[in-house]
Amino acid sequence: MKNKKMIAAFGIMVIMLLFSILAIKSDSSTIETSANITLSNKKIGWGIKRNDNHEQPDLGANNKKLIDENEDIAMGNNENKYVYLTFDNGYEAGYTSKILDTLKENDVKAAFFITGHYLNSQPDLVERMINEGHIVGNHTVNHYSMPDLSDEEIKKEVQTLHTAVYEKFNYEMKYLRPPKGEFSQRTLSLTKSLGYTTVMWSFAYDDWDENKQGREEYAKEKILSNIHNGCVMLLHANSKDNANILDEIIKEIKNMGYEFKTLDEFKR
Repeated sequence: MKNKKMIAAFGIMVIMLLFSILAIKSDSSTIETSANITLSNKKIGWGIKRNDNHEQPDLGANNKKLIDENEDIAMGNNENKYVYLTFDNGYEAGYTSKILDTLKENDVKAAFFITGHYLNSQPDLVERMINEGHIVGNHTVNHYSMPDLSDEEIKKEVQTLHTAVYEKFNYEMKYLRPPKGEFSQRTLSLTKSLGYTTVMWSFAYDDWDENKQGREEYAKEKILSNIHNGCVMLLHANSKDNANILDEIIKEIKNMGYEFKTLDEFKR
């Protein structure tokens, strides 16, 4: 009888030991899995392969996958003839007032992505953007490439501008365009955690270079040949050509059957 009790007790000890080993293995597996969930900081420079036939461009499968997984914005669906007009405003070259006049005359709302410098040097224009119903987006304080920055540096670049705009105008930004079009899986995740939707684009051209102005026909041809369903159009507000052709471009795009929508109306 005594031997049977000893055997039973030994059996219970063995079972308990096995459960302990399995629990340790399970915990180790969880730790290993967690450790393996490391977000890549490989720098991605946004680029597109245009189609000059009004078909949607190729955004690159991997890049589009990252954007879609993060529920960010680069190009709308192919069913609706919608165009989303956006401008980058790193600094003022004297053309934004004319751009705003044209948008108002044509009843079109756009998104303007501003830097800290733009806010500090052109608060009246930023206020006008807000008052006239446009979206003001975050282009960070100093326009640094985000993958080059630490998490804390990114938070400072984004949140400092966010707070400044809110304190000046009681306006809360929610869209962000990465400076230089450069991002990584890590930066997308981080800015999402800050409450931002990243906005890339499906059309842009070399309009940012002030030494390449006086090419209005070239600009019109590039824009009108590449307009497509779901187009997220990036134009630079420091371009004199853009300011001069905007009225004609908007009217022609509307004549082609497209509708201008805001980022708040974005359709995936």
